[in-house]
Amino acid sequence: MKLYRSIDGVILENEKVFKSIQIDTSWNDFIDREDLHSALMSAWKEGQVLHDGLDENRLLTPIGSQEIWAAGVTYHSSRLARMEESKDAGGGDFYSRVYGADRPEIFFKATPARTVGPGKEFRIRKDSTWDVPEPELTLFVTSSGKIVGYTAGNDVSSRSIEGENPLYLPQAKTFDGCACLGPCLYVPEEPLSSKTKIEMTIERSGSEVFSDQTSLEQMKRSPEELVSFLFRETSFPGGVFLMTGTGIVPGTDFTLMAEDKVSIEIESIGTLINFVGH
Repeated sequence: MKLYRSIDGVILENEKVFKSIQIDTSWNDFIDREDLHSALMSAWKEGQVLHDGLDENRLLTPIGSQEIWAAGVTYHSSRLARMEESKDAGGGDFYSRVYGADRPEIFFKATPARTVGPGKEFRIRKDSTWDVPEPELTLFVTSSGKIVGYTAGNDVSSRSIEGENPLYLPQAKTFDGCACLGPCLYVPEEPLSSKTKIEMTIERSGSEVFSDQTSLEQMKRSPEELVSFLFRETSFPGGVFLMTGTGIVPGTDFTLMAEDKVSIEIESIGTLINFVGH
């Protein structure tokens, strides 16, 4: 079952059929529940069929007041990229150790106000010279610590700033318009398969300039492991979104430019499309 936030209200999708549903609580309270899947199944029975389908231009981010956190260096390809970008600053071995450590890298990414939804423009820093999108499976975790949903995320990153010094990570990751989420919250009855594929394409002036894919099988750490560390000493009223790291990193010869179109497709979830703003 897919759950959408729209200008027109709350919409469900099941086997390519769309229904509008009524909720008696806030979006935060509605999604922060361990029985979210069964609640959606019940709501589906009462929903009204949308004969015109889904207007993607009216979609909102599937986030209320929740924070977004992120995990880093969870794929081997990400480990290599981080080592390469930071080797001149002496941080190459630093990232190799993180990859092999018991404790994962977890950091704060964005507030809702710094997050953009489907079809919207995100930002790259004006004081950065090397910027990339990072396609990531993003978990929605309830305040009790249970993974109940998934969405696609773009963990926009300044590689030039992070590569200058690993301690600059917060500046490389967190700024206005630094995160994208959507297009929906996918709420399955069973956890997402480890064989799930992730694909990213980048277009510039109508031509494809980058394309790559990976799968969740390439992740070194499980979603449950990442959540367990995130919740060790931190609480999240209303739940939290957790980006799980990227297995797709454009090479050193690529940087984002204004008006680039970034498409992130994750099996079962859908495609998140965003544009680089000026």
